[in-house]
Amino acid sequence: MSNAMFCYQCQETVGNKGCTQVGVCGKKPETAALQDVLVYVTKGLALVATKLRALGKTVNHEIDRMVVGNLFCTITNANFDDDMIAERVRKTCAAKKALMAELASRDGLADAALWEADDKAAMLAKAATVGVLATSDDDVRSLRWLVTFGLKGMAAYAHHARELGYTDSAVDTWFYKGLTSLAQPYSVEEWLELILEFGRVNFQCMALLDQAHTETFGHPVPTRVNTDIQKGPFIVVTGHDLKDLRQLLKQTAGKGVNVYTHGEMLPAHGYPELKKYTHLVGHFGPAWQNQQTEFADLPAPVLFTTNCLMPPRPSYADRIYTTSVVGYEGIPHIPADENGHKDFTPLIQQALSLGGYETDQSRGGLNGGHMLTTGFARNAVLSQAPAILNAIKSGAIQHIFLVGGCDGAHPGRNYYTEFVKRTPMDSLVLTLACGKFRFNDLDLGEIHGIPRILDIGQCNDAYSAVQIALALAEAFDCSINDLPLTLVLSWYEQKAVCILLSLLALGVKNIYLGPTLPAFLSEPVVKMLVDAFGLQPTTHPQQDLDAILHRG
Repeated sequence: MSNAMFCYQCQETVGNKGCTQVGVCGKKPETAALQDVLVYVTKGLALVATKLRALGKTVNHEIDRMVVGNLFCTITNANFDDDMIAERVRKTCAAKKALMAELASRDGLADAALWEADDKAAMLAKAATVGVLATSDDDVRSLRWLVTFGLKGMAAYAHHARELGYTDSAVDTWFYKGLTSLAQPYSVEEWLELILEFGRVNFQCMALLDQAHTETFGHPVPTRVNTDIQKGPFIVVTGHDLKDLRQLLKQTAGKGVNVYTHGEMLPAHGYPELKKYTHLVGHFGPAWQNQQTEFADLPAPVLFTTNCLMPPRPSYADRIYTTSVVGYEGIPHIPADENGHKDFTPLIQQALSLGGYETDQSRGGLNGGHMLTTGFARNAVLSQAPAILNAIKSGAIQHIFLVGGCDGAHPGRNYYTEFVKRTPMDSLVLTLACGKFRFNDLDLGEIHGIPRILDIGQCNDAYSAVQIALALAEAFDCSINDLPLTLVLSWYEQKAVCILLSLLALGVKNIYLGPTLPAFLSEPVVKMLVDAFGLQPTTHPQQDLDAILHRG
C-alpha cells in the first residue's frame, strides 16, 4: 500500500516509524501535505530574506513574524484547517515575490525560493517532492528534520514572547540560519555542531519568554488550585497563551462567568497579574489528550489558544473556538485586530446561554486528587534555596528528580506515574509541562516543609528548571552533572525536541527519555547522542530508579 502521507514528528507516530495513511493526531493526508509545503515555502522565504540582508538591505520584521507563525502552525495538534494553511502558503509566496523584486538577480536561489502557487491543487502536487522522504539518506534526513522540528518548537516560544512585545534579534536571525542550512551538504559532525548551536539559541529564546512572562504577569507564587467545577456559566481555556487568557479574564470580569484553565494553562493560576481575577476559579480535567472524553456534553465553550487541539467530536464541536495559529475546519476562529485585541463576546454569550452545570461537580485528577499546586517557578524555588541546600547537606534530601515533558495517550506513559510513586521519601520531584498530569494530584508529603512535588510550570518554563539546576550547581561549586539530580523526560511534540537540544547544548548528560526514542532519529544518530551525552531510553520505573540511585 502506497503512502498517502508521511509524518513522524510526534512520539505517537504509527509503529514508532511514521504515519502513512492518516495521522494518529487526526491529521489528514491533505493537511500533512499542505504543512510540508508551508515549511518548504518558508525555507524559500528565508533564503530570499537572507540574500537581501547579505546585500545590506532591510527586511521588514513582519517577515520574522510570518516565519515564526508558519513554523508554529505546523506543530503537532495545532492546525487542521486546510484553507488556513493554504492561505499561509499564498501569503508566504507573495512575500517571497515582493522581496525578490528587490534583487538584481535570482541566480543561485533554490527552488524553494523560486516556486510559487496560488491554488491548493498545485500545492498538493508539490508536496510529494518536498516532504520528509524527499531526502533519501537516512542519517542526513534524521539530522535535517531534527533541526526542522527544533525550529518548529522554538517558533512556539518565540511566538508567545512576540505576542507580549518581546523579541531577540539573535533568535529571529537563527530561524533564517536554521532554515537556510537545511539544504546544505553537511557532514554528521557539522550537523551536530549546528544542532548544539541551535540548542544554545533556543535556550536564549526560552530566557526571552521567561522575561516576557515574568515582566508582564509577575513571578509565579505557589498556589493551590481546585479541580472541582462550580455551578453556573463558565469558559474553559486550554493551550499555553497567557495573553489570550488575560484578555478573556478582562472581558468576563463582572459578567457572572467563571473561567477554568485546562491542560498547560494550569500554571496561569500562579501569576499575580492573572490570579487577581477572582473568577479564575479552578482547573478543568487532566492533560490535553483527554479532551475528547472530558469535553463531551460540556455545558460551556472552550477556547484553544495554541497547540493542544484534537479533532472535536460532534458532542461538543459547536462549543469550540480557536485563536492564534490554531485552526480546525468549521470551527469559529477568534482573530486579533491590528492592535492585538481579540473580541471574545461569542464565547461569553454562549457561556451565559448554556448556563454551565446546575450543581457543583466533583472532578479529580488521574489519580483521584482534587487539589493541584503550581507556581514553583525559579523565584519561588530559589527563595527556598537555603532550606533545600540545608536539607541536601543534612541528608534529608538525597536526590532530586526532574520528571516532566509532554503527555500523550501512549500506554507506556503510565511509566511516569509509577516512577514518581516509587521515588524515595527523601527525594524531591520537580516537574513541568503537561506530563505532570500523570502524577501532580498525588500527595507525596513534604521534606522539612518543602512539598515533594514542585510544579515549575508549562513546557514554556523549562528555562526556570535550568536556572534552578544552575543555582544548585553554583551553591555546591560543581557542574549540573555532578548534582544529585536526574532528568526523566517524556516527549510528544516539537517543543520537547527543542528543549532536549538546549539541555544537550548546556552539557547536561544521562537524561532519561521516553516513552520511546524519536522515530526521526536513525540508529547511527541515536548512537551518536548516546555516546556523546549518555542519553538513556527509559525501561521500567524500578529498573531505572535502581540504576539512577546505584541500587542493586
